[in-house]
Amino acid sequence: MKALTIKDVARRAGVSPKTVSRVINGEAHVRPEVREAVARVVAEMNYQPNAFARSLSSARSFLIGLFFDDPACSYANDVLLGALDRARSLGRHVVIETVSLDRPDWQARLDESLAGLKLGGAILTPPICDNEELIAIFERHGLPLVRIAPGTDVGRTPHVTIDDRAAARTMAEHLIGLGHRDIAFIKGNPTHTAAQRRWLGFCDALETAGVPLNERLVCQGDFTFRSGILAAEALLDAPRRPSAIFASNDEMALGVMVAAMRAQVAVPQALSITGFDDAQLARMAWPQLTTVRQPNADLAAAAISLLADRGDGPDGTRRSIELPYELIVRASSCAFDSASAKTSIGK
Repeated sequence: MKALTIKDVARRAGVSPKTVSRVINGEAHVRPEVREAVARVVAEMNYQPNAFARSLSSARSFLIGLFFDDPACSYANDVLLGALDRARSLGRHVVIETVSLDRPDWQARLDESLAGLKLGGAILTPPICDNEELIAIFERHGLPLVRIAPGTDVGRTPHVTIDDRAAARTMAEHLIGLGHRDIAFIKGNPTHTAAQRRWLGFCDALETAGVPLNERLVCQGDFTFRSGILAAEALLDAPRRPSAIFASNDEMALGVMVAAMRAQVAVPQALSITGFDDAQLARMAWPQLTTVRQPNADLAAAAISLLADRGDGPDGTRRSIELPYELIVRASSCAFDSASAKTSIGK
């Protein structure tokens, strides 16, 4: 069946294709009665304008680039779903792009992509949202930009974020409130500025509660499942084991669960485990994971809205949105019980 074109809609509505284009693109200078008639015909014919064609025929592009360093990670799934849903509601379309900073030709590849895509805007996710050279390339192309959870030069572009430091402090306070004092912390990828903010929030909670920081209970991870396993194995093999482990994302926390199972350490009776993100995996784990809900889908949706609203006012280049986080208490954490945890505290 032949695809409908803008000319078909124009013929049915009795107007020019240019008028139909103006109505679809939300442009001014169209009489209300004409706009209503064209909108009615578009609905009746179920006409779906092609995003690439709209970009080529308009000074405004309806394509938004969503840029990741690793689109396969669990974090990216929620971001993508949030972006797609909001973009669809605003008549925009999302293009997924990867920037591999470890490739020697990444700058040339990015330049080539931006020149060919004719995007109307771009969203940068962590950790590439903090790469100075990458941001400069987007600016050189004159491309509107929104960053998700940046940690450097935050006033440079519009951005959306949560308070990672306060969120991590809340989680650590939860564990301290359960009576835990030997609390281990697994740091995230040091290239992510959010990892440092979460570490600082953990330290804030210990200091406020008067709990000494035990450096032997601090491990470096990289936000991957495997790094959570390796960190937990080291912690659980130590002469004095922690009674709780706070991993700074859910993937690492699930790695901790696997390591605990291998070591036959009962969760949460002998070891409380918590994470950060509230990824889908957190609800699929057993026991289900206590974590901080970071509204990744909502952050992506807000970023799309910032790009779509750009141009409606002169302050569009300096707007920011901070969304709330939430402590989600599930079955992987419980009150410290010295009797249940005695095999955890000493070997």
